[in-house]
Amino acid sequence: MMELIKLEKEFFNKKILIIGAFHGDEPQGEYFINSYLEKSPISGKNSLYFIPKLNPSGVRKNANEVDLNRNFPTKNWELGEKNSNYFGGEKPASEKETKYLVDLINRNDFGAIITIHAPYKTVNYDGPAQELAEKISNIIGYPVSSDIGYATPGSFGTYCGKERSIPTITIEIDEEEKMELLNEKFHNLFNYLKNDF
Repeated sequence: MMELIKLEKEFFNKKILIIGAFHGDEPQGEYFINSYLEKSPISGKNSLYFIPKLNPSGVRKNANEVDLNRNFPTKNWELGEKNSNYFGGEKPASEKETKYLVDLINRNDFGAIITIHAPYKTVNYDGPAQELAEKISNIIGYPVSSDIGYATPGSFGTYCGKERSIPTITIEIDEEEKMELLNEKFHNLFNYLKNDF
């Protein structure tokens, strides 16, 4: 079940949304978030909104065999092949997980959105997020890219970053890097977002 966890106080400067497992076969983000929530105090100048696991029912795709990262109502959404790992659904925003995120974003003025994927070892950004991507690059130690290298019709980054101008970051982690080291880097990143961004 999707769960939104807020580290929020009454007065804040920014709201930041952080999504862990967008794809069920990329579980590392959920681990980093849950590890951080076990240890982190709520106080900070910004409010962090965590979704540890967006896709609880599926592996690469959700229970309806849809890649959620191709299901957003973007101008470039397209009906792909049903048996493909990148099938974006029968229509844009057809999935409950997608509708949930669209509604959450409509109801909140997020100053930035971070999603955690694997395995490309890069800090990819969409929209007005280059400065934030460079800061995250310094914390995580990954290079910055504005292009993942292939077409992503109906993607979350296009929907939030390019079409809605919300600074949107996709951190593609290196699956070969030790989880303990990565966990520490992500704790540092979340602390930065909470206190200094």
